[in-house]
Amino acid sequence: MKIFGVFGKKDVSEDLTKRSPYRLMTEWVPYKLYSGKKSSSSLMVKLKNATSEALLTSVVAEVPRQLGFDEIGVTKQKEVRLGYLAPDEEKEIRIEVYNSSGADPGDYTVSLTAIAHYRDYGHVLNVIRKRTAISVV
Repeated sequence: MKIFGVFGKKDVSEDLTKRSPYRLMTEWVPYKLYSGKKSSSSLMVKLKNATSEALLTSVVAEVPRQLGFDEIGVTKQKEVRLGYLAPDEEKEIRIEVYNSSGADPGDYTVSLTAIAHYRDYGHVLNVIRKRTAISVV
């Protein structure tokens, strides 16, 4: 990629793919759902850019079939596009998670993926994944 030197641009893609570009922290409020009735919980996601470059960012959340992102439980995957995160910038998002009335008591895993994009949201530069659990009682 020496051609970027001719145009005065630097190639930072190697630095961004070597290590994790984000710090991802999660918290449930309230920390449980109730079996046998409709209930919801908010997944609070804090995402911090841990690089020295601005990153085009999105977060994708996925839930098992007993949970959903809407009250009827049809939506199982949700993408939140955050735009550009400046270096050391932190954003907090809230994702509502609902249980279905047929959800059995137990722990359910919610998967989160933070994606660093380049050019547009169709091109992926780097990802980090985290799993968090919510209890149904």
